[in-house]
Amino acid sequence: MNEIQDVIIIGSGPAGFTAAVYAARANLKPLLFEGLAKGGQPGGQLMLTTEVENYPGFPKGIMGPELMDLFRKQAERFGTILLQQDVTSVDFSKRPFRVTSDGKEYSGKSVIIATGASANWLGIPSEKALQGYGVSACATCDGFFFKGKEVMVVGGGDSAVEEATFLTKFASKVTLVHRRDALRASKIMQDRATSNPKIDFIWDSTITEIKDPSQKKVTSVVLKNLKTGATSERKTDGVFMAIGHTPNSELFKNQIELDAKGYICVTEGSKTSVPGVFACGDVQDFKYRQAITAAGSGCMAALDAERFLEASHG
Repeated sequence: MNEIQDVIIIGSGPAGFTAAVYAARANLKPLLFEGLAKGGQPGGQLMLTTEVENYPGFPKGIMGPELMDLFRKQAERFGTILLQQDVTSVDFSKRPFRVTSDGKEYSGKSVIIATGASANWLGIPSEKALQGYGVSACATCDGFFFKGKEVMVVGGGDSAVEEATFLTKFASKVTLVHRRDALRASKIMQDRATSNPKIDFIWDSTITEIKDPSQKKVTSVVLKNLKTGATSERKTDGVFMAIGHTPNSELFKNQIELDAKGYICVTEGSKTSVPGVFACGDVQDFKYRQAITAAGSGCMAALDAERFLEASHG
């Protein structure tokens, strides 16, 4: 596959697959890399989501992985070439742009970046030691293992409340630990959490240690009150992180303009600082971060790429 591609798409969430559907239908035969650099999730964050109730067209809701499978099949149906591998480096210094994966170089007249964002962690040693042993960033993946047990969720936004609410299906009790004294989640999500008898809250606090790595399981956490400085220990069987995301943009440093937090800067829809390179989805959207907005921006990126190729005579 050494010929120059019209469009190379990096990333396979709602943004990447929507871009692929539009580009493929425009007969641009897009090449899409499903794997992400930096250990991202092929299929995007929806692969870690149970029920998606707010995506139009599914009145009864749909499971996240199932929705992504439908996205993928639709992209493939129209002729998208899918490669299940990571991109390891890019060169946007001249056209055709170069993308390296599995030691092989691919050339493209245009590139659409849809690498999404990844979950943040607290960054304490015990957290890393216990990942997979009761510490998780994915309630959907691991909630089942906590039937009848007590768990904690760290965070205060929509995703934290969503995780906490989901975990009440399995856990006997869910405690939400938040650095502030009020949730940042939307009103409907807050109401859902505060009215759930299985959910309680620890305010103005953070977890400084998770015990017990020596037992290879979570037994308790050490909490620090950020207002008083007081520490306390609280028994728990599991800890779920829901403290925001970091854009998967490391690959593009020194290639295109990023903001202070690492999000790709875009203008006029999906245009990056390099003509012919476009960005869509959560790698450039720090505000909305929804599947539907990611898909919408994927459509924009594909249309922008198509117009760019037409203007430069492909």
